[in-house]
Formats: sequence, structure tokens, C-alpha cells
Amino acid sequence: MSLLSILDIIIPSMLLTAAPLIFTALGGVFSERSGVVNIGLEGLMAVGAFTAAISTYYLENMGAGAAAPWLSLLIAAVAGCLFSLIHAVVSISFRADQTVSGVALNFLATGVTVFLVKLLFQGAGQTPYIEHRIDKVDIPGLDQIPVIGPMLFSHVAYTSFIAIAMGFLVWYILFKTPFGLRLRSVGEHPAAADTLGINVTKMRYIGVMLSGAFGGTGGAIYLVTIAGNYNATTISGQGFLALAAMVFGKWNPVGALGAGLFFGFAQSLSITSQQIPILDRLPDVYLLIAPYVLTLLVLAGFVGRAEAPKADGVPYIKGQR
Repeated sequence: MSLLSILDIIIPSMLLTAAPLIFTALGGVFSERSGVVNIGLEGLMAVGAFTAAISTYYLENMGAGAAAPWLSLLIAAVAGCLFSLIHAVVSISFRADQTVSGVALNFLATGVTVFLVKLLFQGAGQTPYIEHRIDKVDIPGLDQIPVIGPMLFSHVAYTSFIAIAMGFLVWYILFKTPFGLRLRSVGEHPAAADTLGINVTKMRYIGVMLSGAFGGTGGAIYLVTIAGNYNATTISGQGFLALAAMVFGKWNPVGALGAGLFFGFAQSLSITSQQIPILDRLPDVYLLIAPYVLTLLVLAGFVGRAEAPKADGVPYIKGQR
């Protein structure tokens, strides 16, 4: 098997698995650029995946058909945004420890979603499988481009291209718009931003709520493109990989995009290993743990000194510097 043939197998899978990570990592960038640490990304993804499973199931029963998973992405974004308000209120208004709040958010999301699954489906441990997913497709015309066509435009989901485009859009918003400047200012020096008339509390609330919307969307994408149904282990470590992608990308949207693609590549190896010579001889467990081992190696040895926004994790008290 040639190298190009191997890449034709791995890259479409990489793009599929990277999309949820990219969306969730971008949400983390919004929150932490505003000065609020958010390690509750796993919980936000769980809420988004659960919401997508439920909303897609009921929309299908109402006759929405192929539109159901797309509509569920919007519903999941709203659900994630609302759920993130818990973290916002606790960490911004009550100035509680943001790390503890994020951990609590992860536990709360898992507990609440599993309880609701059992409540809605007569004690079942998982939701029914959805009939309509966002399937992988060939992009007409582009999939015929020599070399790169089969890699990038064949057997891919539209959500992958949306995620990549969103990475550049978020970069533009953060670094080229007045809103982005205000958001970054409250994460770097909230007292100075306050003296310039910027409402620090409001901007931080917006940052956390955007992280909820993006995290919920990331979980929903994972559900409607990969998992197909929701249970307690559907989002198993995906949120923490997204958190690592955010740090790996040094709190920059384009960096988070690249890191998301890298971790998507690591995950795709375990998915496609049976089709690739040499890898098909390795024990499955090695490939399953590969994304997490690579995460540790990258963060420990290859990223260098990653500096968060200066006021990240520091509650702001008006009048104090």
C-alpha cells in the first residue's frame, strides 16, 4: 500500500474526528481569553451530545427527516450556552474557584444527562440510535482533483469544513474586531479595561456563554457524525482532548484549530488501523491510548512554555488591581 493510499484512508477520518475537538477548543479560547478558566468542556460536550440525541430523535418522529441533525446542532448550542451559565454565575458573580467549578460542571453534566436518559426512556441506559446522521459525502468536482481530492474532499462530513472555517472566523473576531479587543482586554488586565468603560463582568459572561455554545455544538457534532446515540461514556475524554488542544494552540484560535487536527489524526489511527499495514498487527489497546499519550508528550515536551492570558483564573473585584 502506497503512502498516498494510506493518507486517503487516514485524512478523511482525521477531519471527521477533529471537528468536535475544534469547536470545543474554540469555545475554551473564548472563555479563557476573557479571564475565566473552563475545564468543564467535557461536561459541555456531554450536554450537547445528549441534547442532540434527544432533539434529533424527537424531530425525526415529527417528520423533520434529514434536517433533524442539523437543527439539533442549533438546539445543542443553546443548551450548552444555558448550561455554561452555572459556571459563569459561580466563578464570576460568586468568585468561587474556577477549577473546582469546572470539575463540578463535568460531574453535574454526566449525572443529569444519565438521569434524564433513564427518565425519558423507561430506565434505559442509553438513547435510541438516531436514524439520520450528518453523513460523509463526496464533494462534487473537488473529489476529482488529483492527489488532494480523495484526501480532503472524499468521504468527509460538511461539519469538518465548517469547523475549519470557524477556526479562522474566531481568529478574526478575537484579533480584528472591537468585540475581540474588549474580550481579550478583560482577560489580560481587567482593571485597565474597567477604567476604559468596559464592563468586565458582562464580557466574561459572554466569553463563558460562547464557550458553552461552542462546546455544546462540539458534543452535538460528535453525536450526529460519530456516536449515533448517547450514554454515560459517549463523551469519554473528548472534552479533555479539546482542553489540551486549546493549551497546545496557546489560546489562539488558529493554534487550537491545528491542535484539534493533530489530535484528530491521533484518534483516526485507532479507527483506521485495521486497513493499514503494520498498524493492523498492533494490539488495539495501544492505538486506543495513542491520542492521550501523544497529548502528554506534546504538552510536556514540544509545546514549550505556553502562557495563558495574565488574568486567566483571577476573579475581578472592582477597585482592586
